[in-house]
Amino acid sequence: MLKKISDRIKEGLEIRGMKQSELVEKTGIGKSSISTYITGQYEPKQRNIYKIAKALDVSEPWLMGFDVSIERNVNTLPDNVIGIETRKFPLLGTIAAGAPILAEEHFESYIEAGTDIRADFCIRVQGDSMINARIANGDIVFVRQQPEVEDGQIAAVLIGDEATLKRVYKNDSEIILVAENPAYKPMIYTKETLDEIRILGRAIAFQSDIV
Repeated sequence: MLKKISDRIKEGLEIRGMKQSELVEKTGIGKSSISTYITGQYEPKQRNIYKIAKALDVSEPWLMGFDVSIERNVNTLPDNVIGIETRKFPLLGTIAAGAPILAEEHFESYIEAGTDIRADFCIRVQGDSMINARIANGDIVFVRQQPEVEDGQIAAVLIGDEATLKRVYKNDSEIILVAENPAYKPMIYTKETLDEIRILGRAIAFQSDIV
């Protein structure tokens, strides 16, 4: 009989002498999601099983409850389980206007995601202004660094020292930032205020905190 994943996560934490907060930091998975995995309320999907197993330095089959060695070994994966290659993306925090985007001092931490995501950095969404684009509060959005985007594309835009996510529209004299929520009015920047904003890059993927 397979053991529960929740029991294996708790056992792995105990064996490695690791706290739940450290697991959150090492995996990049949200605190609330880790809590639901540990309590058994939800089971992690395959990509998060991979992240947790890597953080705990245990094999994925062991974490999934199989009666196998705890040691990490890709050859012990069952035939129906596929390992996922990942890389770490810098999670952008605050950044001063004019400063280089990918300077290390601007990073809050790193988020691990699949290598198929062709992005340079990511941001964590705050608020519900992009909810109609299925991007919710707390979601991670992956961004490809570029100074310009086409009309209607979703971009990470620097306003002051914080990055926001909006659809961008331009004409000869102004830039308009449009939310995906009718409760928010468009933000219009004319020639006099264009220096207040800076396009950081195009949003190409997002990751929800509930997966």
